[in-house]
Amino acid sequence: MEASGSSCTEVGTEIVFFDLETNVPRRTGQRFWVLEFGAIVVCPRNLVELESYTTLIKPKDLSVVALKSSRSDGITREAIENAPEFEEVADQIFSILNSRIWAGHNIQRFDCIRIREAFAEIGRPAPVPVGMIDSLGVLTQKFGRRAGNMKMATLASYFELGQQKHRSLDDVRMNLEVLKHCATVLFLESSLPSVLNGKFNSSLTITTRSRSNGKLSCREETSRKSPPITSLGYQRTVPYTRGSLVKMTESVKNLLCKSQGSQPLNTILKHSHSLLRCGSRTAPWTGHR
Repeated sequence: MEASGSSCTEVGTEIVFFDLETNVPRRTGQRFWVLEFGAIVVCPRNLVELESYTTLIKPKDLSVVALKSSRSDGITREAIENAPEFEEVADQIFSILNSRIWAGHNIQRFDCIRIREAFAEIGRPAPVPVGMIDSLGVLTQKFGRRAGNMKMATLASYFELGQQKHRSLDDVRMNLEVLKHCATVLFLESSLPSVLNGKFNSSLTITTRSRSNGKLSCREETSRKSPPITSLGYQRTVPYTRGSLVKMTESVKNLLCKSQGSQPLNTILKHSHSLLRCGSRTAPWTGHR
């Protein structure tokens, strides 16, 4: 486990992003086994990583793990046969999850269930979150299906963050990067809602500047061609309304920092403003460990 210092000291406010890798049941009656656990703890005020933990986990039935993985960096039986069993790492997993805000992609329907099953099997109480942020539901509601089926691999491809590795810690960090990108896009759209979220008139008025007789003058030009609308109803253009900005700002606030005050949102907005000023493009995600 790795840890780093931070000003985020309030009990219960830390967010733990986590992910599990499991076997895929191939026949009736076969169960899920947790094969890998990975988590990072972040401060919601500045998204600084406070600590991280990952471990392979040996299932009691090794036959559920393939001899060879279809992925180049997938989990194989050879890689996992000397790993600790769940009972041996349960204390560390409990410590990093208990009494924190849980976050992850589709964790309510999958990862949370597998965690409870694993602790029940060894006769121990499972860790309990103080809050839950399932990025699948949040992004579907706030960001929409413009990125397709909203699977992590699809979202990563949409933002050009690289391929999903299906390894716990790598996927956790990718999940956080996807959320940062979505929050930034939502902020930018809130600045020009009718242009960047599809609410604009059929004709686009553009103000241009030209010099005549040494004087700077302005004129308006009307484009007869509106930007195309995708099958998802998403358009890339728009006038600014204060009400839309307030509404979208609240959406970004709720995205990562439920009931955490205004500072986490300010951090995201400050970062997004920097992107606007510099016109920079976020570098591709490289899956740093």
